Amino acid sequence: MLVPTTVLAEQHYRTFKSRFDRYPVVVEVLSRFKSPAEQRRILRDLEMGKVDVIIGTHRLLQRDVAFRDLGLLIVDEEQRFGVAHKERLKELRKTVDCLTLTATPIPRTLQMALVGLREMSLINTPPPDRQAIKTRLIPFDPRLIREAILREVKRGGQVFFVHNQVADIEAVAKKVREMVPEVSVEVAHGQMRGRRLEEVMMRFVRGEVDVLVCTTIIESGLDIPNANTIIINRAERFGLADLYQLRGRVGRSSRRAYAYLIVPSPQELTRDARKRLRALQELSDLGSGFRLAMRDLEIRGAGTLFGHRQSGHIADVGLELYNTMLEEAIRELKGEVTTERITPEIHIPIEAYIPPDYIEDEAQRLLFYKRLSMVEDETSLEDIAEELRDRYGALPPQVEGLLEVISIKLRLQRLGITRLDIRDGELRAKLSPTAVEPEGLVRALKQGRDLRLTPSMELILPVKGQWQGALRELEDLLKGAQSGDIMAQEETA
Repeated sequence: MLVPTTVLAEQHYRTFKSRFDRYPVVVEVLSRFKSPAEQRRILRDLEMGKVDVIIGTHRLLQRDVAFRDLGLLIVDEEQRFGVAHKERLKELRKTVDCLTLTATPIPRTLQMALVGLREMSLINTPPPDRQAIKTRLIPFDPRLIREAILREVKRGGQVFFVHNQVADIEAVAKKVREMVPEVSVEVAHGQMRGRRLEEVMMRFVRGEVDVLVCTTIIESGLDIPNANTIIINRAERFGLADLYQLRGRVGRSSRRAYAYLIVPSPQELTRDARKRLRALQELSDLGSGFRLAMRDLEIRGAGTLFGHRQSGHIADVGLELYNTMLEEAIRELKGEVTTERITPEIHIPIEAYIPPDYIEDEAQRLLFYKRLSMVEDETSLEDIAEELRDRYGALPPQVEGLLEVISIKLRLQRLGITRLDIRDGELRAKLSPTAVEPEGLVRALKQGRDLRLTPSMELILPVKGQWQGALRELEDLLKGAQSGDIMAQEETA
């Protein structure tokens, strides 16, 4: 089991040891908390197959680590590992099963799951009695910070104060001691000696320390139920996933937890920083990590899925086209039958849109447009229509028109029509090269009244009365040509 920090490795080690205590399972941990002699012994036992479960940090990725028969690789907090580490992991997992765990997948990982390159399972149900974490943005105000710390300590809890700069973390800890001299304050960061760090963390776990001034060393997976307030200094400097992970260090019991994000004035924040902080405030419900990762994907982009960038926008072809191309390639590699999907252009005299006064929330309107664009059959279309009626009331004419256009699009796709125009009293339908066999097309031209075919494979039919009637007539003729019904009618005649 691979984890990003020594502290988390020790926590998992204690959990595994307690749960496998009654079973003949040997569990070991490999980290800098172990002496060189202990590390050599563990590596020797691991190579000989005497260790059943090994938990470790990046130390497990070094070349001197050998496994006798590795069957399962578990990567916890996957978002904390860079591309170089993952390249090394690929060498390990060619012949083993791999399970990666994360509350906030990086954009590239999430995108790979969404397009089918990885299988994904979601755990949406929180543990019993958990409450959502209250999140507040505050300035660096000693009075507010003192009030937040004392409120937590007075109810018997503990506080994380995150300051992610080792150079002046002792000075920040001194300020905290001056603000709340009546509580005990300790410092923890990754550059401390292993034994000293372990001692500080164990004192905090035992409840002997009220406030832990620390770096993001506590970000990954720590489970300390008594710590239910976290104060993050200069929160605008953190990524969205980092903030979510840090906030997740509190609220791990039935008590209400609080997260205070210390930020400068809004004028000093970048546009992306404002987006991140707003997203963190909005997505504070239990189990919202996946939705927050989706927001992170929107803000940062998916990166190069087969390269070294784990975020960034696909500027050359656009994200939608890129996803479509990637999905088609994946289906081909899986041996699935792929057919070219036609997206017809439709120009008809009808109002087709979702009025802002019907769905006021812009994000929800865009979501329904997206869902309608991905509809593949009439049943799915009717399901969306029913959902709209249920959530927003009777459909206005513009939405009825939009649903009709989508229905027409589905029928045109089946007939192989790439463009439909109604203008100058004529209905014009552009055929794809494979829409109808030549013989069937000739029979349709003989059968249809006033039906013409241009050299550019465009069928033209005069519109007499309502254009819907002309469209139905054209559809019937093409269906007959494709199925051979017209030939049967001619033979009968």
